[in-house]
Amino acid sequence: MRALAVPAALLLLVPTLGACTGEAPEQEPEATEVPEELTRNAPPAVAVAGGIGTPMEERVATIGLLNKRNNITRDLEMKPGESRRVGDVVMRLSACERTAPWEEPPETGAFVQVIVQERADADSNLEWRRVFSGWLFKNSPSLNVVEHPIYDVWVKDCKMSFPGEETPVSDNEGRGDARPPAAAPSPTATPTPEPAATAPAAPATEA
Repeated sequence: MRALAVPAALLLLVPTLGACTGEAPEQEPEATEVPEELTRNAPPAVAVAGGIGTPMEERVATIGLLNKRNNITRDLEMKPGESRRVGDVVMRLSACERTAPWEEPPETGAFVQVIVQERADADSNLEWRRVFSGWLFKNSPSLNVVEHPIYDVWVKDCKMSFPGEETPVSDNEGRGDARPPAAAPSPTATPTPEPAATAPAAPATEA
């Protein structure tokens, strides 16, 4: 009887061993749809007083998002007035700005709101909570910081242009407004030097 019990025990272990050697379960797809209640309350793009250059609604900001749990960083390109969701985070962009090329010191900033789906405590249900609302600055990150145990947010760029700002040469290639290269100056004839005059010979003297 003891000899029969051993194979039976091995048969019971077969499903367990198969589960251990199998592939890891597939992860659920990350949610990207902004909840309707957050869409209704999303603030529109705001105009900056005295702003010049590209209109606010046409600018494009690049916002960095770090998940400290898995150390995954994402770059979100957004226009003012747009909302984006990455899993349990909803990012809102109201404005982005950068100093003109002739202004010193250079600075890039964006007004963002960070909304996170989380529990207030272990006994609470998941709910959307706004954890940050304000300006973030690229060159002065210490002025405003997103303080959250899981997520970190910072501004990386604000794509816009100013009147009179130089356009890179690569952007003008293939366009009709590109200036033709300046013509090379025509070579000038080099004057031929005249032969030097020969001094007259001195008269011979009699001995």
